[in-house]
Amino acid sequence: MPNYQFETVKVTVHPDGVAHVELNRPKKLNAFNNQLIGDVLNVFRTISDDQDVRAIVLSGAGRLYTAGLDLSETQLKDKSSGDIARLTYAKRHHLQWFQSAFTAIEECAKPVIAVVHNGCIGAGVDMVTAADIRYCTKDAYFCVKEVDVGLAADVGTLQRLQKIIGNQSFVRDVCLTARNVKSDELLREGVVSKVLDTKEQALDEAFKTARLIASKSPVAVLGTKHLLNYSRDHSVAEGLAYTVTWSSAMLNTEDIPNSVQAFVTKQPAKYSKL
Repeated sequence: MPNYQFETVKVTVHPDGVAHVELNRPKKLNAFNNQLIGDVLNVFRTISDDQDVRAIVLSGAGRLYTAGLDLSETQLKDKSSGDIARLTYAKRHHLQWFQSAFTAIEECAKPVIAVVHNGCIGAGVDMVTAADIRYCTKDAYFCVKEVDVGLAADVGTLQRLQKIIGNQSFVRDVCLTARNVKSDELLREGVVSKVLDTKEQALDEAFKTARLIASKSPVAVLGTKHLLNYSRDHSVAEGLAYTVTWSSAMLNTEDIPNSVQAFVTKQPAKYSKL
């Protein structure tokens, strides 16, 4: 098992194949500084290859999920002087690195269930739109905050939110106004799939879902997430053609006869690690 020792993220891997990844800067309201960004990137790149993990629950420690970007440690306006091309190149590199931390969640081979409590602000929305499933508490709210600090959201929200839901009016409303979107509206618009009364209940529900996913064929789960992501970003014809190639190999898995045998005998299937 990999050594999950990180300064700002706590990782717990349970024997049932479910991992709990927790943002862990509670005194700073889990605001994203460079350390937290880097830790998220490294955690999800590592856990994607961890054969002991089959599903992941992602939450935040403390009073709220995340306050977004840590403005006390981040300079939104570059005050350095010098060649504009070189300064721009450096900023471009930093933004790509920031984006990659959340893309690592989307590209993680294991399904990720985000559990949001209280505030999910700015970069937090960028983060959870990269998750596969989103639950929240009754007191939760999302805020695409970037326009209030003079920029367009640049690490995922503007690209992923409109792929998650089909209501362009709602997407543009929340991204252009930076208003707080409460849990009832998040559920109604399909941004989250479940709303629970408390954080504890939301985590319990997420772990229940994660354990159910972890009990399935890892080949089937991996393929389902991979093909959903691919098909979302391609035409139906392209998605079907790619699926032919994917399934031509994956249909040879031992997991299919194991699943059939489990169905016939009414006993839980046992699957080997990937």
